[in-house]
Amino acid sequence: MRKKVTADRDSSFFWSNASEFLNNELSCIRKKSSNTVEAYRLSLNGYIDFLESEKSIKRKDICYQDFNKNNLKDYLIFMKDSRKLSEKTCNLKMTAIRTLLAYAAEESIDITTVYVNAKTVKGLPVLQKEIEYFENSQLKALLAAPSVDTKIGRRDRMILILGYDSGLRVSELTRLTVSSLHLNAETPFVTILGKGSKYRNVPLMSRTVHHLKAYMKEFHPVIKIEMPLFYTATHGIRHSLSDDTIQNLLKRYTNQSRSRIMMPEKVHFHMLRKTRAMDLYQAGCPLSYIQQLLGHESISTTSGFYAFATLRTLVASIEKANPSGEEEKSWKKDSVLKQLYRL
Repeated sequence: MRKKVTADRDSSFFWSNASEFLNNELSCIRKKSSNTVEAYRLSLNGYIDFLESEKSIKRKDICYQDFNKNNLKDYLIFMKDSRKLSEKTCNLKMTAIRTLLAYAAEESIDITTVYVNAKTVKGLPVLQKEIEYFENSQLKALLAAPSVDTKIGRRDRMILILGYDSGLRVSELTRLTVSSLHLNAETPFVTILGKGSKYRNVPLMSRTVHHLKAYMKEFHPVIKIEMPLFYTATHGIRHSLSDDTIQNLLKRYTNQSRSRIMMPEKVHFHMLRKTRAMDLYQAGCPLSYIQQLLGHESISTTSGFYAFATLRTLVASIEKANPSGEEEKSWKKDSVLKQLYRL
């Protein structure tokens, strides 16, 4: 009698299981966005291509046994040395592979050993970058840059104010409609469609509510709830602003501010989001509240992202205790601060 093939050595099980993971588990069960699903698909196909080209395994014969520890280690080296991918990208692709293996192990006990061994493959060390955000004086200069004498300037200023106040991702801002605003609620708030098609409500500060009410009178005198909140008009037809348009207007107003104050060399809209979170954290706002505002699924994302703010607060406290005129301490040197202010 022919011996039954276990799931870990069954190529047909691998292909059907991986397909179910991508096409149903991620999108329907875990509610991952289409961008996330596509990123997983590219990562898994990348490993399959590696097995075929570098390990001479025919695609139709690939099974979960081919996700063994040695192959995964070789794949990390291949991505880094041959594909010239960054350490962070390599690690993200490995995360996609491990997530698939975890799912497969839940579906069949035969995959458990493969998954356990895969978890022992260490990712590549990542050189951590400093958090990029606007200092208070830089933020004030940026918000003052759009001209309030022009309609586009008033629109752009509102975009920057709301982007900062609500900690928005650029894609979240471009998806806002008139119905997203709840300005007359007891506690005014904005409803945001975030990652994974998940909604969250973020309270609005009183000054932002004041600006928004003025904006609505000018830009939406007739309320149409599904109209894009921020728009451009072509031949009388209103269209949502693109992500690139938002990024470009931020760069333009940053450049305009350079004549008055030193601004970050490279800017992007996400810096407003980081700036808002940093300001809240330094003001003593609990991480759980910041997590809710940002729409982070896990608080570990928030705490890891803004952990270095604790060091900044510590430095400020030490400075207050340091008598003026005293020789500069070693921890204040640029070389030391660069090490402190890293994630």
